[in-house]
Amino acid sequence: MADSARSYIPIRRIVAGHDESGKSVIISDGEAENYRGLGTRRSTLMWATKETPADFLNTEDAGLWKLGTPPPPGGTRFCIIESAPGATYPAMHRTDTVDYVICIKGEITMDLDDSTVVMKEGDVLIQLGTNHGWRNETDQPALVAFVLVDGKPKNSPKLPPPRI
Repeated sequence: MADSARSYIPIRRIVAGHDESGKSVIISDGEAENYRGLGTRRSTLMWATKETPADFLNTEDAGLWKLGTPPPPGGTRFCIIESAPGATYPAMHRTDTVDYVICIKGEITMDLDDSTVVMKEGDVLIQLGTNHGWRNETDQPALVAFVLVDGKPKNSPKLPPPRI
């Protein structure tokens, strides 16, 4: 089914911060709208940082940034990817990041160089710059949260170059 013809699970994004006096407040509350179609998958950016430690007093909405797959150098990227039933991302790829991956809904399969793991709802994966690909072999959508933290080493002779 074409990406534009699919209906996606709406994701409510709530951002809590501070007002001018330093009081904690809700800054925004609504459906996350910064997404990009990836064929039978859709990636929605929730938030990102340009560095760690992160400046949390900055009023810029980092959920609206236009980013590729990796986070900014020294920063983080938090997105949620919805994979349609039968969706695949068979191209093996990797980033120089530490990734925290949480299966929120459904089931998703990750292929590594010589093995495969199936993540089910509630499962958590810590990915340390590994070469991998994704696929949804079920008849239900899969919703998976990814937090990518810029990592090192860069250009290690022990690893293939990053492919994104």
